[in-house]
Amino acid sequence: MVARVGAGASVVAVSEGSHVSPDAPTGGGAGARLRQLRGWRLGTPLILLGCGALLVTSAADSGGTDLRPERYTDLASLTAQESREYAQLEDRVSELTGDVERLTTQVGSGEATRYQEQVEELKGPAGLRPVAGEGVTITLSDAPEEVINNSSRDLNDLVVHQQDIQAVVNALWQGGAEAMTIQGQRVITTTGIKCEGNAVMLQGVAYAQPYVISAVGNPAAMEAAVAQNDWIAGYRAAAAVPDISVGWDMQDEERLEMPAYSGLTDLQYAEPLGQS
Repeated sequence: MVARVGAGASVVAVSEGSHVSPDAPTGGGAGARLRQLRGWRLGTPLILLGCGALLVTSAADSGGTDLRPERYTDLASLTAQESREYAQLEDRVSELTGDVERLTTQVGSGEATRYQEQVEELKGPAGLRPVAGEGVTITLSDAPEEVINNSSRDLNDLVVHQQDIQAVVNALWQGGAEAMTIQGQRVITTTGIKCEGNAVMLQGVAYAQPYVISAVGNPAAMEAAVAQNDWIAGYRAAAAVPDISVGWDMQDEERLEMPAYSGLTDLQYAEPLGQS
C-alpha cells in the first residue's frame, strides 16, 4: 500500500509486491546480461557446426537424390520412365541370350545338338519367334474425363480393370489366336496382368490406358468368341450407358506384326518348407 504523509513531506514508501527494492544493488543485472552474451558467443559456433555436419551427412546418404521424394502425380511420365528402363533391360537380356545361343552352337556333342533342335522347335509355340498375319485389335479405355467428373457412379464402374483385359485375352485365345500382344508386348503363358493403382502392370511394367490388345488369327472366329463371352457382354453393355461410357473398339486387321517375346523365361516357384 502507498503511505500518505502531511503536506510538504515526501513519499518514501512503495506499494507492496514491488519487484525492486530501493536499496537493491544494480550491478547484478548487468553481470547476468554479460554472462548470457558470452554464452551465446560460445554456443552459436557450436550450433552452426552441428548444422553443417547434418547437411554433409544428408548429402552423403542421398547420393544426389531426394531423401524425401514427393509422390508421383504424373502417371504418363512415370509410365514412360519405367518403359525406358524396361527397354534397356530387354536389350541387355537379348544381348546375353544371343551370347548363350552362340556359345551353345559351338558345343560339338551330339546330345547338345539334339537339345538345341528341341529348343528351336519349341520357340514358336512359346512365343519366342515373331509372328505376322491377319487378326483383330481390341481397345479398352476409361470413361472420358468429363464423364468421370460429372457421373454419380462409383469410380470403379468408369475405369478398365484387369478382369476386363483378361476376359478379352481369354476370349481371343478361345477363338484360335496364334499370337497376341498387349500394349505391343508379346503375351506368353507366363504373362501376368495386374492392376496397380490406375495403371496395369504387364510383365513388370506399368501401362496407362487405353489398353490395346491385338491377336493374329482368324478374325471371324475370334470375334465370335468375343461375342459369346459373358464378361465382355457386360462390359460392352456398360460402355453403352451414357454416364459410364467406358471405351470399347474392335477392328479387323489385314496384317499384324508381332515381335518375339524378349523378356526373362526362367520360372520362379515356391518350395514346401523343410525341403531343399
